[in-house]
Amino acid sequence: MADVAILPLSIWLSPSFPVGAFAYSHGLEWAVESGAVSNAATLRAWIEDLVTHGSARNDSLLVAEAWRAARERARLAEVHELALALAPSRERRLESAAQGAAFVTAIRAAWPCDTLHAFDGDVAYPVALGAAAAGHDLPLTPTLEYFLLAFVANLVSAGVRLGVIGQTDGQRITAALLPSVRASAQVAHSSTLDDLGSASLASDLASMQHETQYSRLFRS
Repeated sequence: MADVAILPLSIWLSPSFPVGAFAYSHGLEWAVESGAVSNAATLRAWIEDLVTHGSARNDSLLVAEAWRAARERARLAEVHELALALAPSRERRLESAAQGAAFVTAIRAAWPCDTLHAFDGDVAYPVALGAAAAGHDLPLTPTLEYFLLAFVANLVSAGVRLGVIGQTDGQRITAALLPSVRASAQVAHSSTLDDLGSASLASDLASMQHETQYSRLFRS
């Protein structure tokens, strides 16, 4: 029964859920263009750094805080403002806000809950997810694990489409990163906003460089 209780997460965080995640590479496209990511080993390291030390780690902390604050409108609004302010580049802000707005639209239509009533316009994706999960009484730890795994899967898919790896290597990378996903989810579960911080400057700079990249497949 516990598995049944979290089934909505497998739907919300699947590639088929209409948030447009496929359109974003989180700066990975520039990392490939520059040669920083060129094979399975460097792609795995790039993604793992984001999960354990970078933007994905921060976003998981924001998911957790939004989950806790979901029924306190003023507190949730503060978390949302902080989430958008933390974006290191224009494209990263677009990535979060556009996916968040699409997520809220889909949830309101098919999975309505009162914790999303406060959102209008731009919505930070991790905050929207945390609030929706709380609104449906979904447990926090699986929410964090599914969120981080979806992040990994999306960047692995981007790596496949950029020609860095094939699909089999993509599955190897995803499997290898499961321990990091679980560990980061546990960290986020027990952390607060005071623990926010990032040490993945190369990724942040890649997202800035991508804004002027001449030929590109992705929006970020």
